[in-house]
Amino acid sequence: MGCCGSAERPKREWKPLEDRSCTDLPWFLLFTLFLVGMCGICGFTIATGGAARLVFGYDSYGNTCGQRNEPIEGVRLSGLDHTDRKFVFFLDPCNIDIIQRKIKSMALCVSQCPTEELATYYDLKRFAMINGSELCSYELPGHKYPQLPERFEKCPKLPVPESKALPVFNRCTPVDISCYAKFAEAVVTFVSDNSMLNRLIAGVAASKEIIVGLCLLALVLSMILMVIIRYISAVLVWILTALVVLGSLGGTSVLWWLYIDYRMTMNETMTKDLRETEEPNDGMKTPKDHAQGLLIYAVSATVFTGILLLLMLFMRKRVALTIALFHVAGKVFIHLPLLALQPFCTFLALSLFWVYWIMVLLFLGTTGNPEKNEDTGLVEFRLTGALQYMTWYHAVGLIWISDEFILACQQMTVAGAVVTYYFTRDKTKLPVTPILSSVLRLVRYHLGTVAKGSFIITLVKIPRLILMYIHNQLKGKENACARCMLKTCICCLWCLEKCLNYLNQNAYAATAINSTSFCNSARDAFMILVENALRVATINTIGDFVLFLGKILIMTCTAFAGVLALNYQRDYTEWVLPLIIVCLFAFLVAHCFLSIFEIVVDVLFLCFAIDTKYNNGTPGREFYMDKALMVSHR
Repeated sequence: MGCCGSAERPKREWKPLEDRSCTDLPWFLLFTLFLVGMCGICGFTIATGGAARLVFGYDSYGNTCGQRNEPIEGVRLSGLDHTDRKFVFFLDPCNIDIIQRKIKSMALCVSQCPTEELATYYDLKRFAMINGSELCSYELPGHKYPQLPERFEKCPKLPVPESKALPVFNRCTPVDISCYAKFAEAVVTFVSDNSMLNRLIAGVAASKEIIVGLCLLALVLSMILMVIIRYISAVLVWILTALVVLGSLGGTSVLWWLYIDYRMTMNETMTKDLRETEEPNDGMKTPKDHAQGLLIYAVSATVFTGILLLLMLFMRKRVALTIALFHVAGKVFIHLPLLALQPFCTFLALSLFWVYWIMVLLFLGTTGNPEKNEDTGLVEFRLTGALQYMTWYHAVGLIWISDEFILACQQMTVAGAVVTYYFTRDKTKLPVTPILSSVLRLVRYHLGTVAKGSFIITLVKIPRLILMYIHNQLKGKENACARCMLKTCICCLWCLEKCLNYLNQNAYAATAINSTSFCNSARDAFMILVENALRVATINTIGDFVLFLGKILIMTCTAFAGVLALNYQRDYTEWVLPLIIVCLFAFLVAHCFLSIFEIVVDVLFLCFAIDTKYNNGTPGREFYMDKALMVSHR
């Protein structure tokens, strides 16, 4: 029995776009409950004051600034009324703990940040008297600052730099950021002084307009390449094939030449003493051993080249199929231009979720029970007991939702649009917005399938990340056997994750075609892929390499344009960092766009395999495929 009252077909049949019903409803409910739990964590942090402490800040006695506070048992100077003290002031704002990533300084709530540098305790007194903002601990009266013996411990470190309040978060931060020089020097460990860092930063600052322009150029080139790759795919594929064949033949020929040359040289130089030696030197290779080694290499290379040539001979039609799929994929982007906007939509969804996730994580950092640190004497808020598992729950949400679910929604959306395009015989009768129709089908019927598929990947990814963390923590401490086992487990889990990702993508396409549950779709897609294993291997090998060449092409073109543009910029001499930023961004953009192209090719192949299995071109069983695919099929 399926969900929403629909029954599963007793016999698996591919009926593209005929029936549509809900799939994996229990998993949709489970995912909904998980989302409710994440929202509950956010609500808990807000209700317990964690959000308020993050936004408004709190002092070292557990009082939240800008409001009336309740006393904390065992903590003196807690429970104060800070209604008029809305800003957090640190007695030593430049003392940053790099290891713990926080400021090691007493914090107070003040009514005003210091608007000028205060060099003496008399300046502190004058500032307190004029502005009503006392910058020393609450129990010290402002008019007695210069005479109090406690001023060295409970007053700010002199000189007090001029500060301004951060927008929204109300923390007093020094206007002159040079006080963080020690922190910068500790972070930037690859230079002995900050002269190189200053030049690099100056280079980026002076070329910011050029960097933005080059990033836009990479964006445009990526979108153009997805369309024109249909015209250059044949050239790229055949050039790649020719290079592989010629490289194998050339390598084999060189090995045979080395073997023959060595044999001839050995026969000419072999002395009578060497022939009469009864006991060869232990641990030393004789010329005969070298000749045998070369012979083994040459024979192995010959066998490999022979197998490669036979594969190329028998797989030439499959190479032609790869070219045809790239050609049709280019047509898909012409008919469905909004597919090019999918990376933007995915990036927007990921950005919104990341902002939410980081904010809740920061809320969790200021949520919990107040505890006094015995080393520093400061009050810190920590989650204890069962509440500390909320952080782990929140971390699982990051992996399941952002790393897997949102990307799986993109795959399902693209698959639904491509399936609609492929199985519509008359392309003029396509829906007005196939992408929007695919999104609506996903939201209405298949969110459970996406949730289930993404959760399976999450179950594999979490153990791999845990093992990677353990490996990093034990680096240099574990023995060779343990290190080898850890690396083997990590590698196996990584391979399993990649295989499941590929299977999931095809399962989503099968769901988009037949509206079946995840397990049935994965099984059906797996059977189709097994029946076309050689085609799958060819498409994935050659197709992935062609797309990789496309990424390199975009990156190199952008880098070349960057060199030309930066050559006219004479304000600085450091090009390294701007070019690195541009190249990384160009490769990332190209990867995002060409990954959409790769999904389109994979979905087209699955549709093609189904089409050729159930149709033969006769009346009543006409092919759905494009003419280019029909030629390669013959």
